[in-house]
Amino acid sequence: MLGNFMEKGSEVRKADYPINEIFLNRWSPRAMSGESISDEELMTLFEAARWAPSASNEQPWRFIYARSENKEQFDKFFGILDDFNQLWAGNAAALVCLCAYKKTKDDKENRNFMSDTGSAWENLALQGSLLGLVVHGMAGYDVEKARKELNIPEDYEIVHMIAIGKSGDLDKIPERMRKSEHPNERKPIGEFVFEGEFKNS
Repeated sequence: MLGNFMEKGSEVRKADYPINEIFLNRWSPRAMSGESISDEELMTLFEAARWAPSASNEQPWRFIYARSENKEQFDKFFGILDDFNQLWAGNAAALVCLCAYKKTKDDKENRNFMSDTGSAWENLALQGSLLGLVVHGMAGYDVEKARKELNIPEDYEIVHMIAIGKSGDLDKIPERMRKSEHPNERKPIGEFVFEGEFKNS
């Protein structure tokens, strides 16, 4: 066994300005135990997403999920992932596809659909961190396969896939991934915050 724990980001990350530790503690491990999670735990994550900020209260986000207990559904979601993510995501308790409706309720373009959906994703990820769960977003998957297999209409943007589970031993993931199984750092504020006008960093 190589350690069954999820390191707290606040133990290794240091903010330059005072913020709540919830933001430092959230990170994206890959090592999961393969154990199931309860309906209440899973729905608590979606409940947190429900209360995300939303322009005109459009709430464009949609979450489609499969639990590991339902092998047929889970295998379908797993098959959407690329080879790299399949190396570790099989130990998830649930796999989720996040998509977003691109129009408003009156069928106009919603320019805020991606930022609103990102807020819902962040709420879910932070709630998962508070519960001590692994919540890992993935960009590596087949978009068109996801659309076809999950019956997602064309007027919905597929945003990303998510793996959710309980923290597991490092030997649950390939050895080459273990070096990065810790909270990472972020750019300093001066590289992405500008007063008055945009500046190239």
